[in-house]
Amino acid sequence: MSGEGCRLPPEADRVLILVNPTAGRGSAAALVDPLVGLLRRRCLNVELSSDLDEACHRANQIHAAGLLRALIGVGGDGTVAQLVNRTAPGLPICVCPAGTSNLLARHFGLSADPARLCDCIADGSLLKMDAGLANGRIFLLMASCGFDAHVVAEVHRRRQQVGAGRFSYWSYVKPILDAIRSYQYPAIRVYWNHVVADPETEAPSPGAVRWVFAFNLPLYGWGLLLAYWADATDGLLDVCTFRHGSLGHGLRYLAAAQFGWLRRLPDCAVARATKLRITAEQPVPYQLDGDPGGWLPLEIDVLPKRLTLVVPRRAFACLRIL
Repeated sequence: MSGEGCRLPPEADRVLILVNPTAGRGSAAALVDPLVGLLRRRCLNVELSSDLDEACHRANQIHAAGLLRALIGVGGDGTVAQLVNRTAPGLPICVCPAGTSNLLARHFGLSADPARLCDCIADGSLLKMDAGLANGRIFLLMASCGFDAHVVAEVHRRRQQVGAGRFSYWSYVKPILDAIRSYQYPAIRVYWNHVVADPETEAPSPGAVRWVFAFNLPLYGWGLLLAYWADATDGLLDVCTFRHGSLGHGLRYLAAAQFGWLRRLPDCAVARATKLRITAEQPVPYQLDGDPGGWLPLEIDVLPKRLTLVVPRRAFACLRIL
C-alpha cells in the first residue's frame, strides 16, 4: 500500500520522551534539550523520563485518554522493543535514533536531527507495522538462532561484567573472533506453517540447519540486506535457514545475500510464515532485535499491525508498504 497513513489527531498534544542514558555511541541526552524546545514552540506539551516502566505507565494513561501524540524513545532498536513490550496496542511510538545500529529508524527515515524529528511528531503520519512474538516477548526487526545469537549473548555477558556503559560495533570484535575459534554450530530444527506468497519461496520445513533468521524488516546488523524482500506490513515473517555451519559457509551465505542470490543456494531455505517452532538437542541461544532472548526451544507468532509508529509522511512514498 502506498500513499498516506493516518494523520495524527490535532487534539493529541502530549509528548513523552524516554531517554536511555546508556544507548549508542554518543550522549543521547544531548539530543533532548533542543528537541523539547522545538516541540514546545509547536504548542505541544512535553514530559521527560529516564525510567522505562514509569514512562510506559504514564504513556498508557495518556493514550487511554486520547491525548498522546507520541512516546519517543531516545535510544536504539532495543529501546523501541522495550517500549512496545510495555505499552498498549495502538499507542503511537517514535524513535530518536541514538543507539548502535538504529535499523528501525534507518528503514523508515527517522532522523536524530531535532528539527526533522520535531516536524515528524508535529506533521507526520501513523504507520501500522507488524511485530513478532517470541516465547511471549515482542520483537520488531528479527529473531535468529546460531552463531550471531551466540555473539550477542557474549557481548551482553561482557557488558554486565564491566557495567552498563555505552558500546559500539567495536564491542563485537573480540566476541566474534572468539566465536570463530570456538563455536560448534549445533544442529537446529525449524518447523513452520509455510504460507505460499510466491513460487520462489515454496519450501518445506528444512529439517536440521545451522543458522536460522526470521525477519520482519529486511535490514540486519549494521545494515546488511539478508532478506531484501521482507515487508513489515504483510502479516508474515520471512524466514531464512542455512544448512551448513562454518566460517567459510557463513561468508558464502553473506556474499550471496549481498548480491541477491540467497534463493539460488541449494543449502538455503526461505519461506513466509506466521508461526515457527525452533528446537535443538544442545543448548543454543537466540537473539531478538540484537538483544539476548534466551535458549531454545522457541515459539514465534506474528502480531499483525502491533506497532503504531510515527513516521515522516515522505516514508510512504519511498517505502514498499503492502
